[in-house]
Amino acid sequence: MKSFTYERADTLARAAAALTKPGTKVIAGGTNLLDLMKLQVESPSQLVDINRLPLDKIEDTPEGGLRIGATVRNSDLAADPRVRQHYGVLSRALLAGASAQLRNKATTGGNLLQRTRCYYFYDVTKPCNKRNPGSGCSAIGGFNRALAVLGTSDQCIATNPSDMAVAMRALDASVLTVNAKGESRAIPIAEFHRLPGNTPQIETTLKADEIITAVTLPPPPPGVQVYRKVRDRTSYAFALVSVAAVVDAAGGRIRSARLAFGGLAPKPWRVPQAEEKLAGASVNPDTVNAAATAVLDGARGYGSNDFKIPLTRRTLGAVLAEATGT
Repeated sequence: MKSFTYERADTLARAAAALTKPGTKVIAGGTNLLDLMKLQVESPSQLVDINRLPLDKIEDTPEGGLRIGATVRNSDLAADPRVRQHYGVLSRALLAGASAQLRNKATTGGNLLQRTRCYYFYDVTKPCNKRNPGSGCSAIGGFNRALAVLGTSDQCIATNPSDMAVAMRALDASVLTVNAKGESRAIPIAEFHRLPGNTPQIETTLKADEIITAVTLPPPPPGVQVYRKVRDRTSYAFALVSVAAVVDAAGGRIRSARLAFGGLAPKPWRVPQAEEKLAGASVNPDTVNAAATAVLDGARGYGSNDFKIPLTRRTLGAVLAEATGT
């Protein structure tokens, strides 16, 4: 049994200030953190509950987008009429993740901060640089079927598990934060998650005393929105490959496309060069292959996950065919 203290924050400033104390973690839904604590992957000395803070609203922005509070539950976000009508890729991504019971508890901020489901990260008897820096990566050369083929390093090949973040990457969301001094900033989601490099234990660009307060979405982009998730079983499984796409097409040609991928890398993966290859093109095998080649530039399999590279090509082709009706 690991002892810890528990505090309910009544202001954002108090919650952020508590984070300056080493060993403190924020808890909202607790759907990931509590599992990690049970397995002693994480052993915080203090939990700060932010559920009483006014962070559970979904509001229109003056620019025509949405502001989603950090403690908005995944179920509420997926069911919101504005999200279903204008940001369908986000609603579908949320419904593709976890069970209904977990979605009823899981929060927007927590979803962005959930940690990898790498088997070796969860097994405290095995070396893991993410859990214990400098100990080694058991996944390299081990069982790595679900792990990354892009953005990896010789320190870590773990994947980011979020479905929601992949859709938000395609939508160009921004993550809003506040620190202990009351200073706020907006972090483009493209810059929010970090690649492992030599410090795989540092997973985001959040500073030690920062708390996520909201996520903002810009006005909805034109085009058909698709979320496709390929997994080992139909429900309650993490993605082997997922694609969040927004494709604007007419007359058999693509005017513009946004493509974000999950299950391939330590962060939601988006490659502008792939989108550029689709602009003005018709959907045919050559076009799909050119875009997929750009997405997979630098991809490397580690044995059990080699199949993800051809699977990504096939999945992208299916998504583009669905989005364009071809």
